[in-house]
Amino acid sequence: MDAFTAGILQRIKSTESDIDRARESGDDFLLEVETAELEDLRRLAADHGVEVAAGRK
Repeated sequence: MDAFTAGILQRIKSTESDIDRARESGDDFLLEVETAELEDLRRLAADHGVEVAAGRK
């Protein structure tokens, strides 16, 4: 696995954790921001042929 792939997958995992924390704390603004970030990261991964495990949307 190259550095780009490892980095993007790590950022996705981290963002998913941030989404969980935002939900748990009831922070709707942070939830919206992190969800948009996750969508951007998934799009970036797809654009570069990086397989991302099925998960949340």
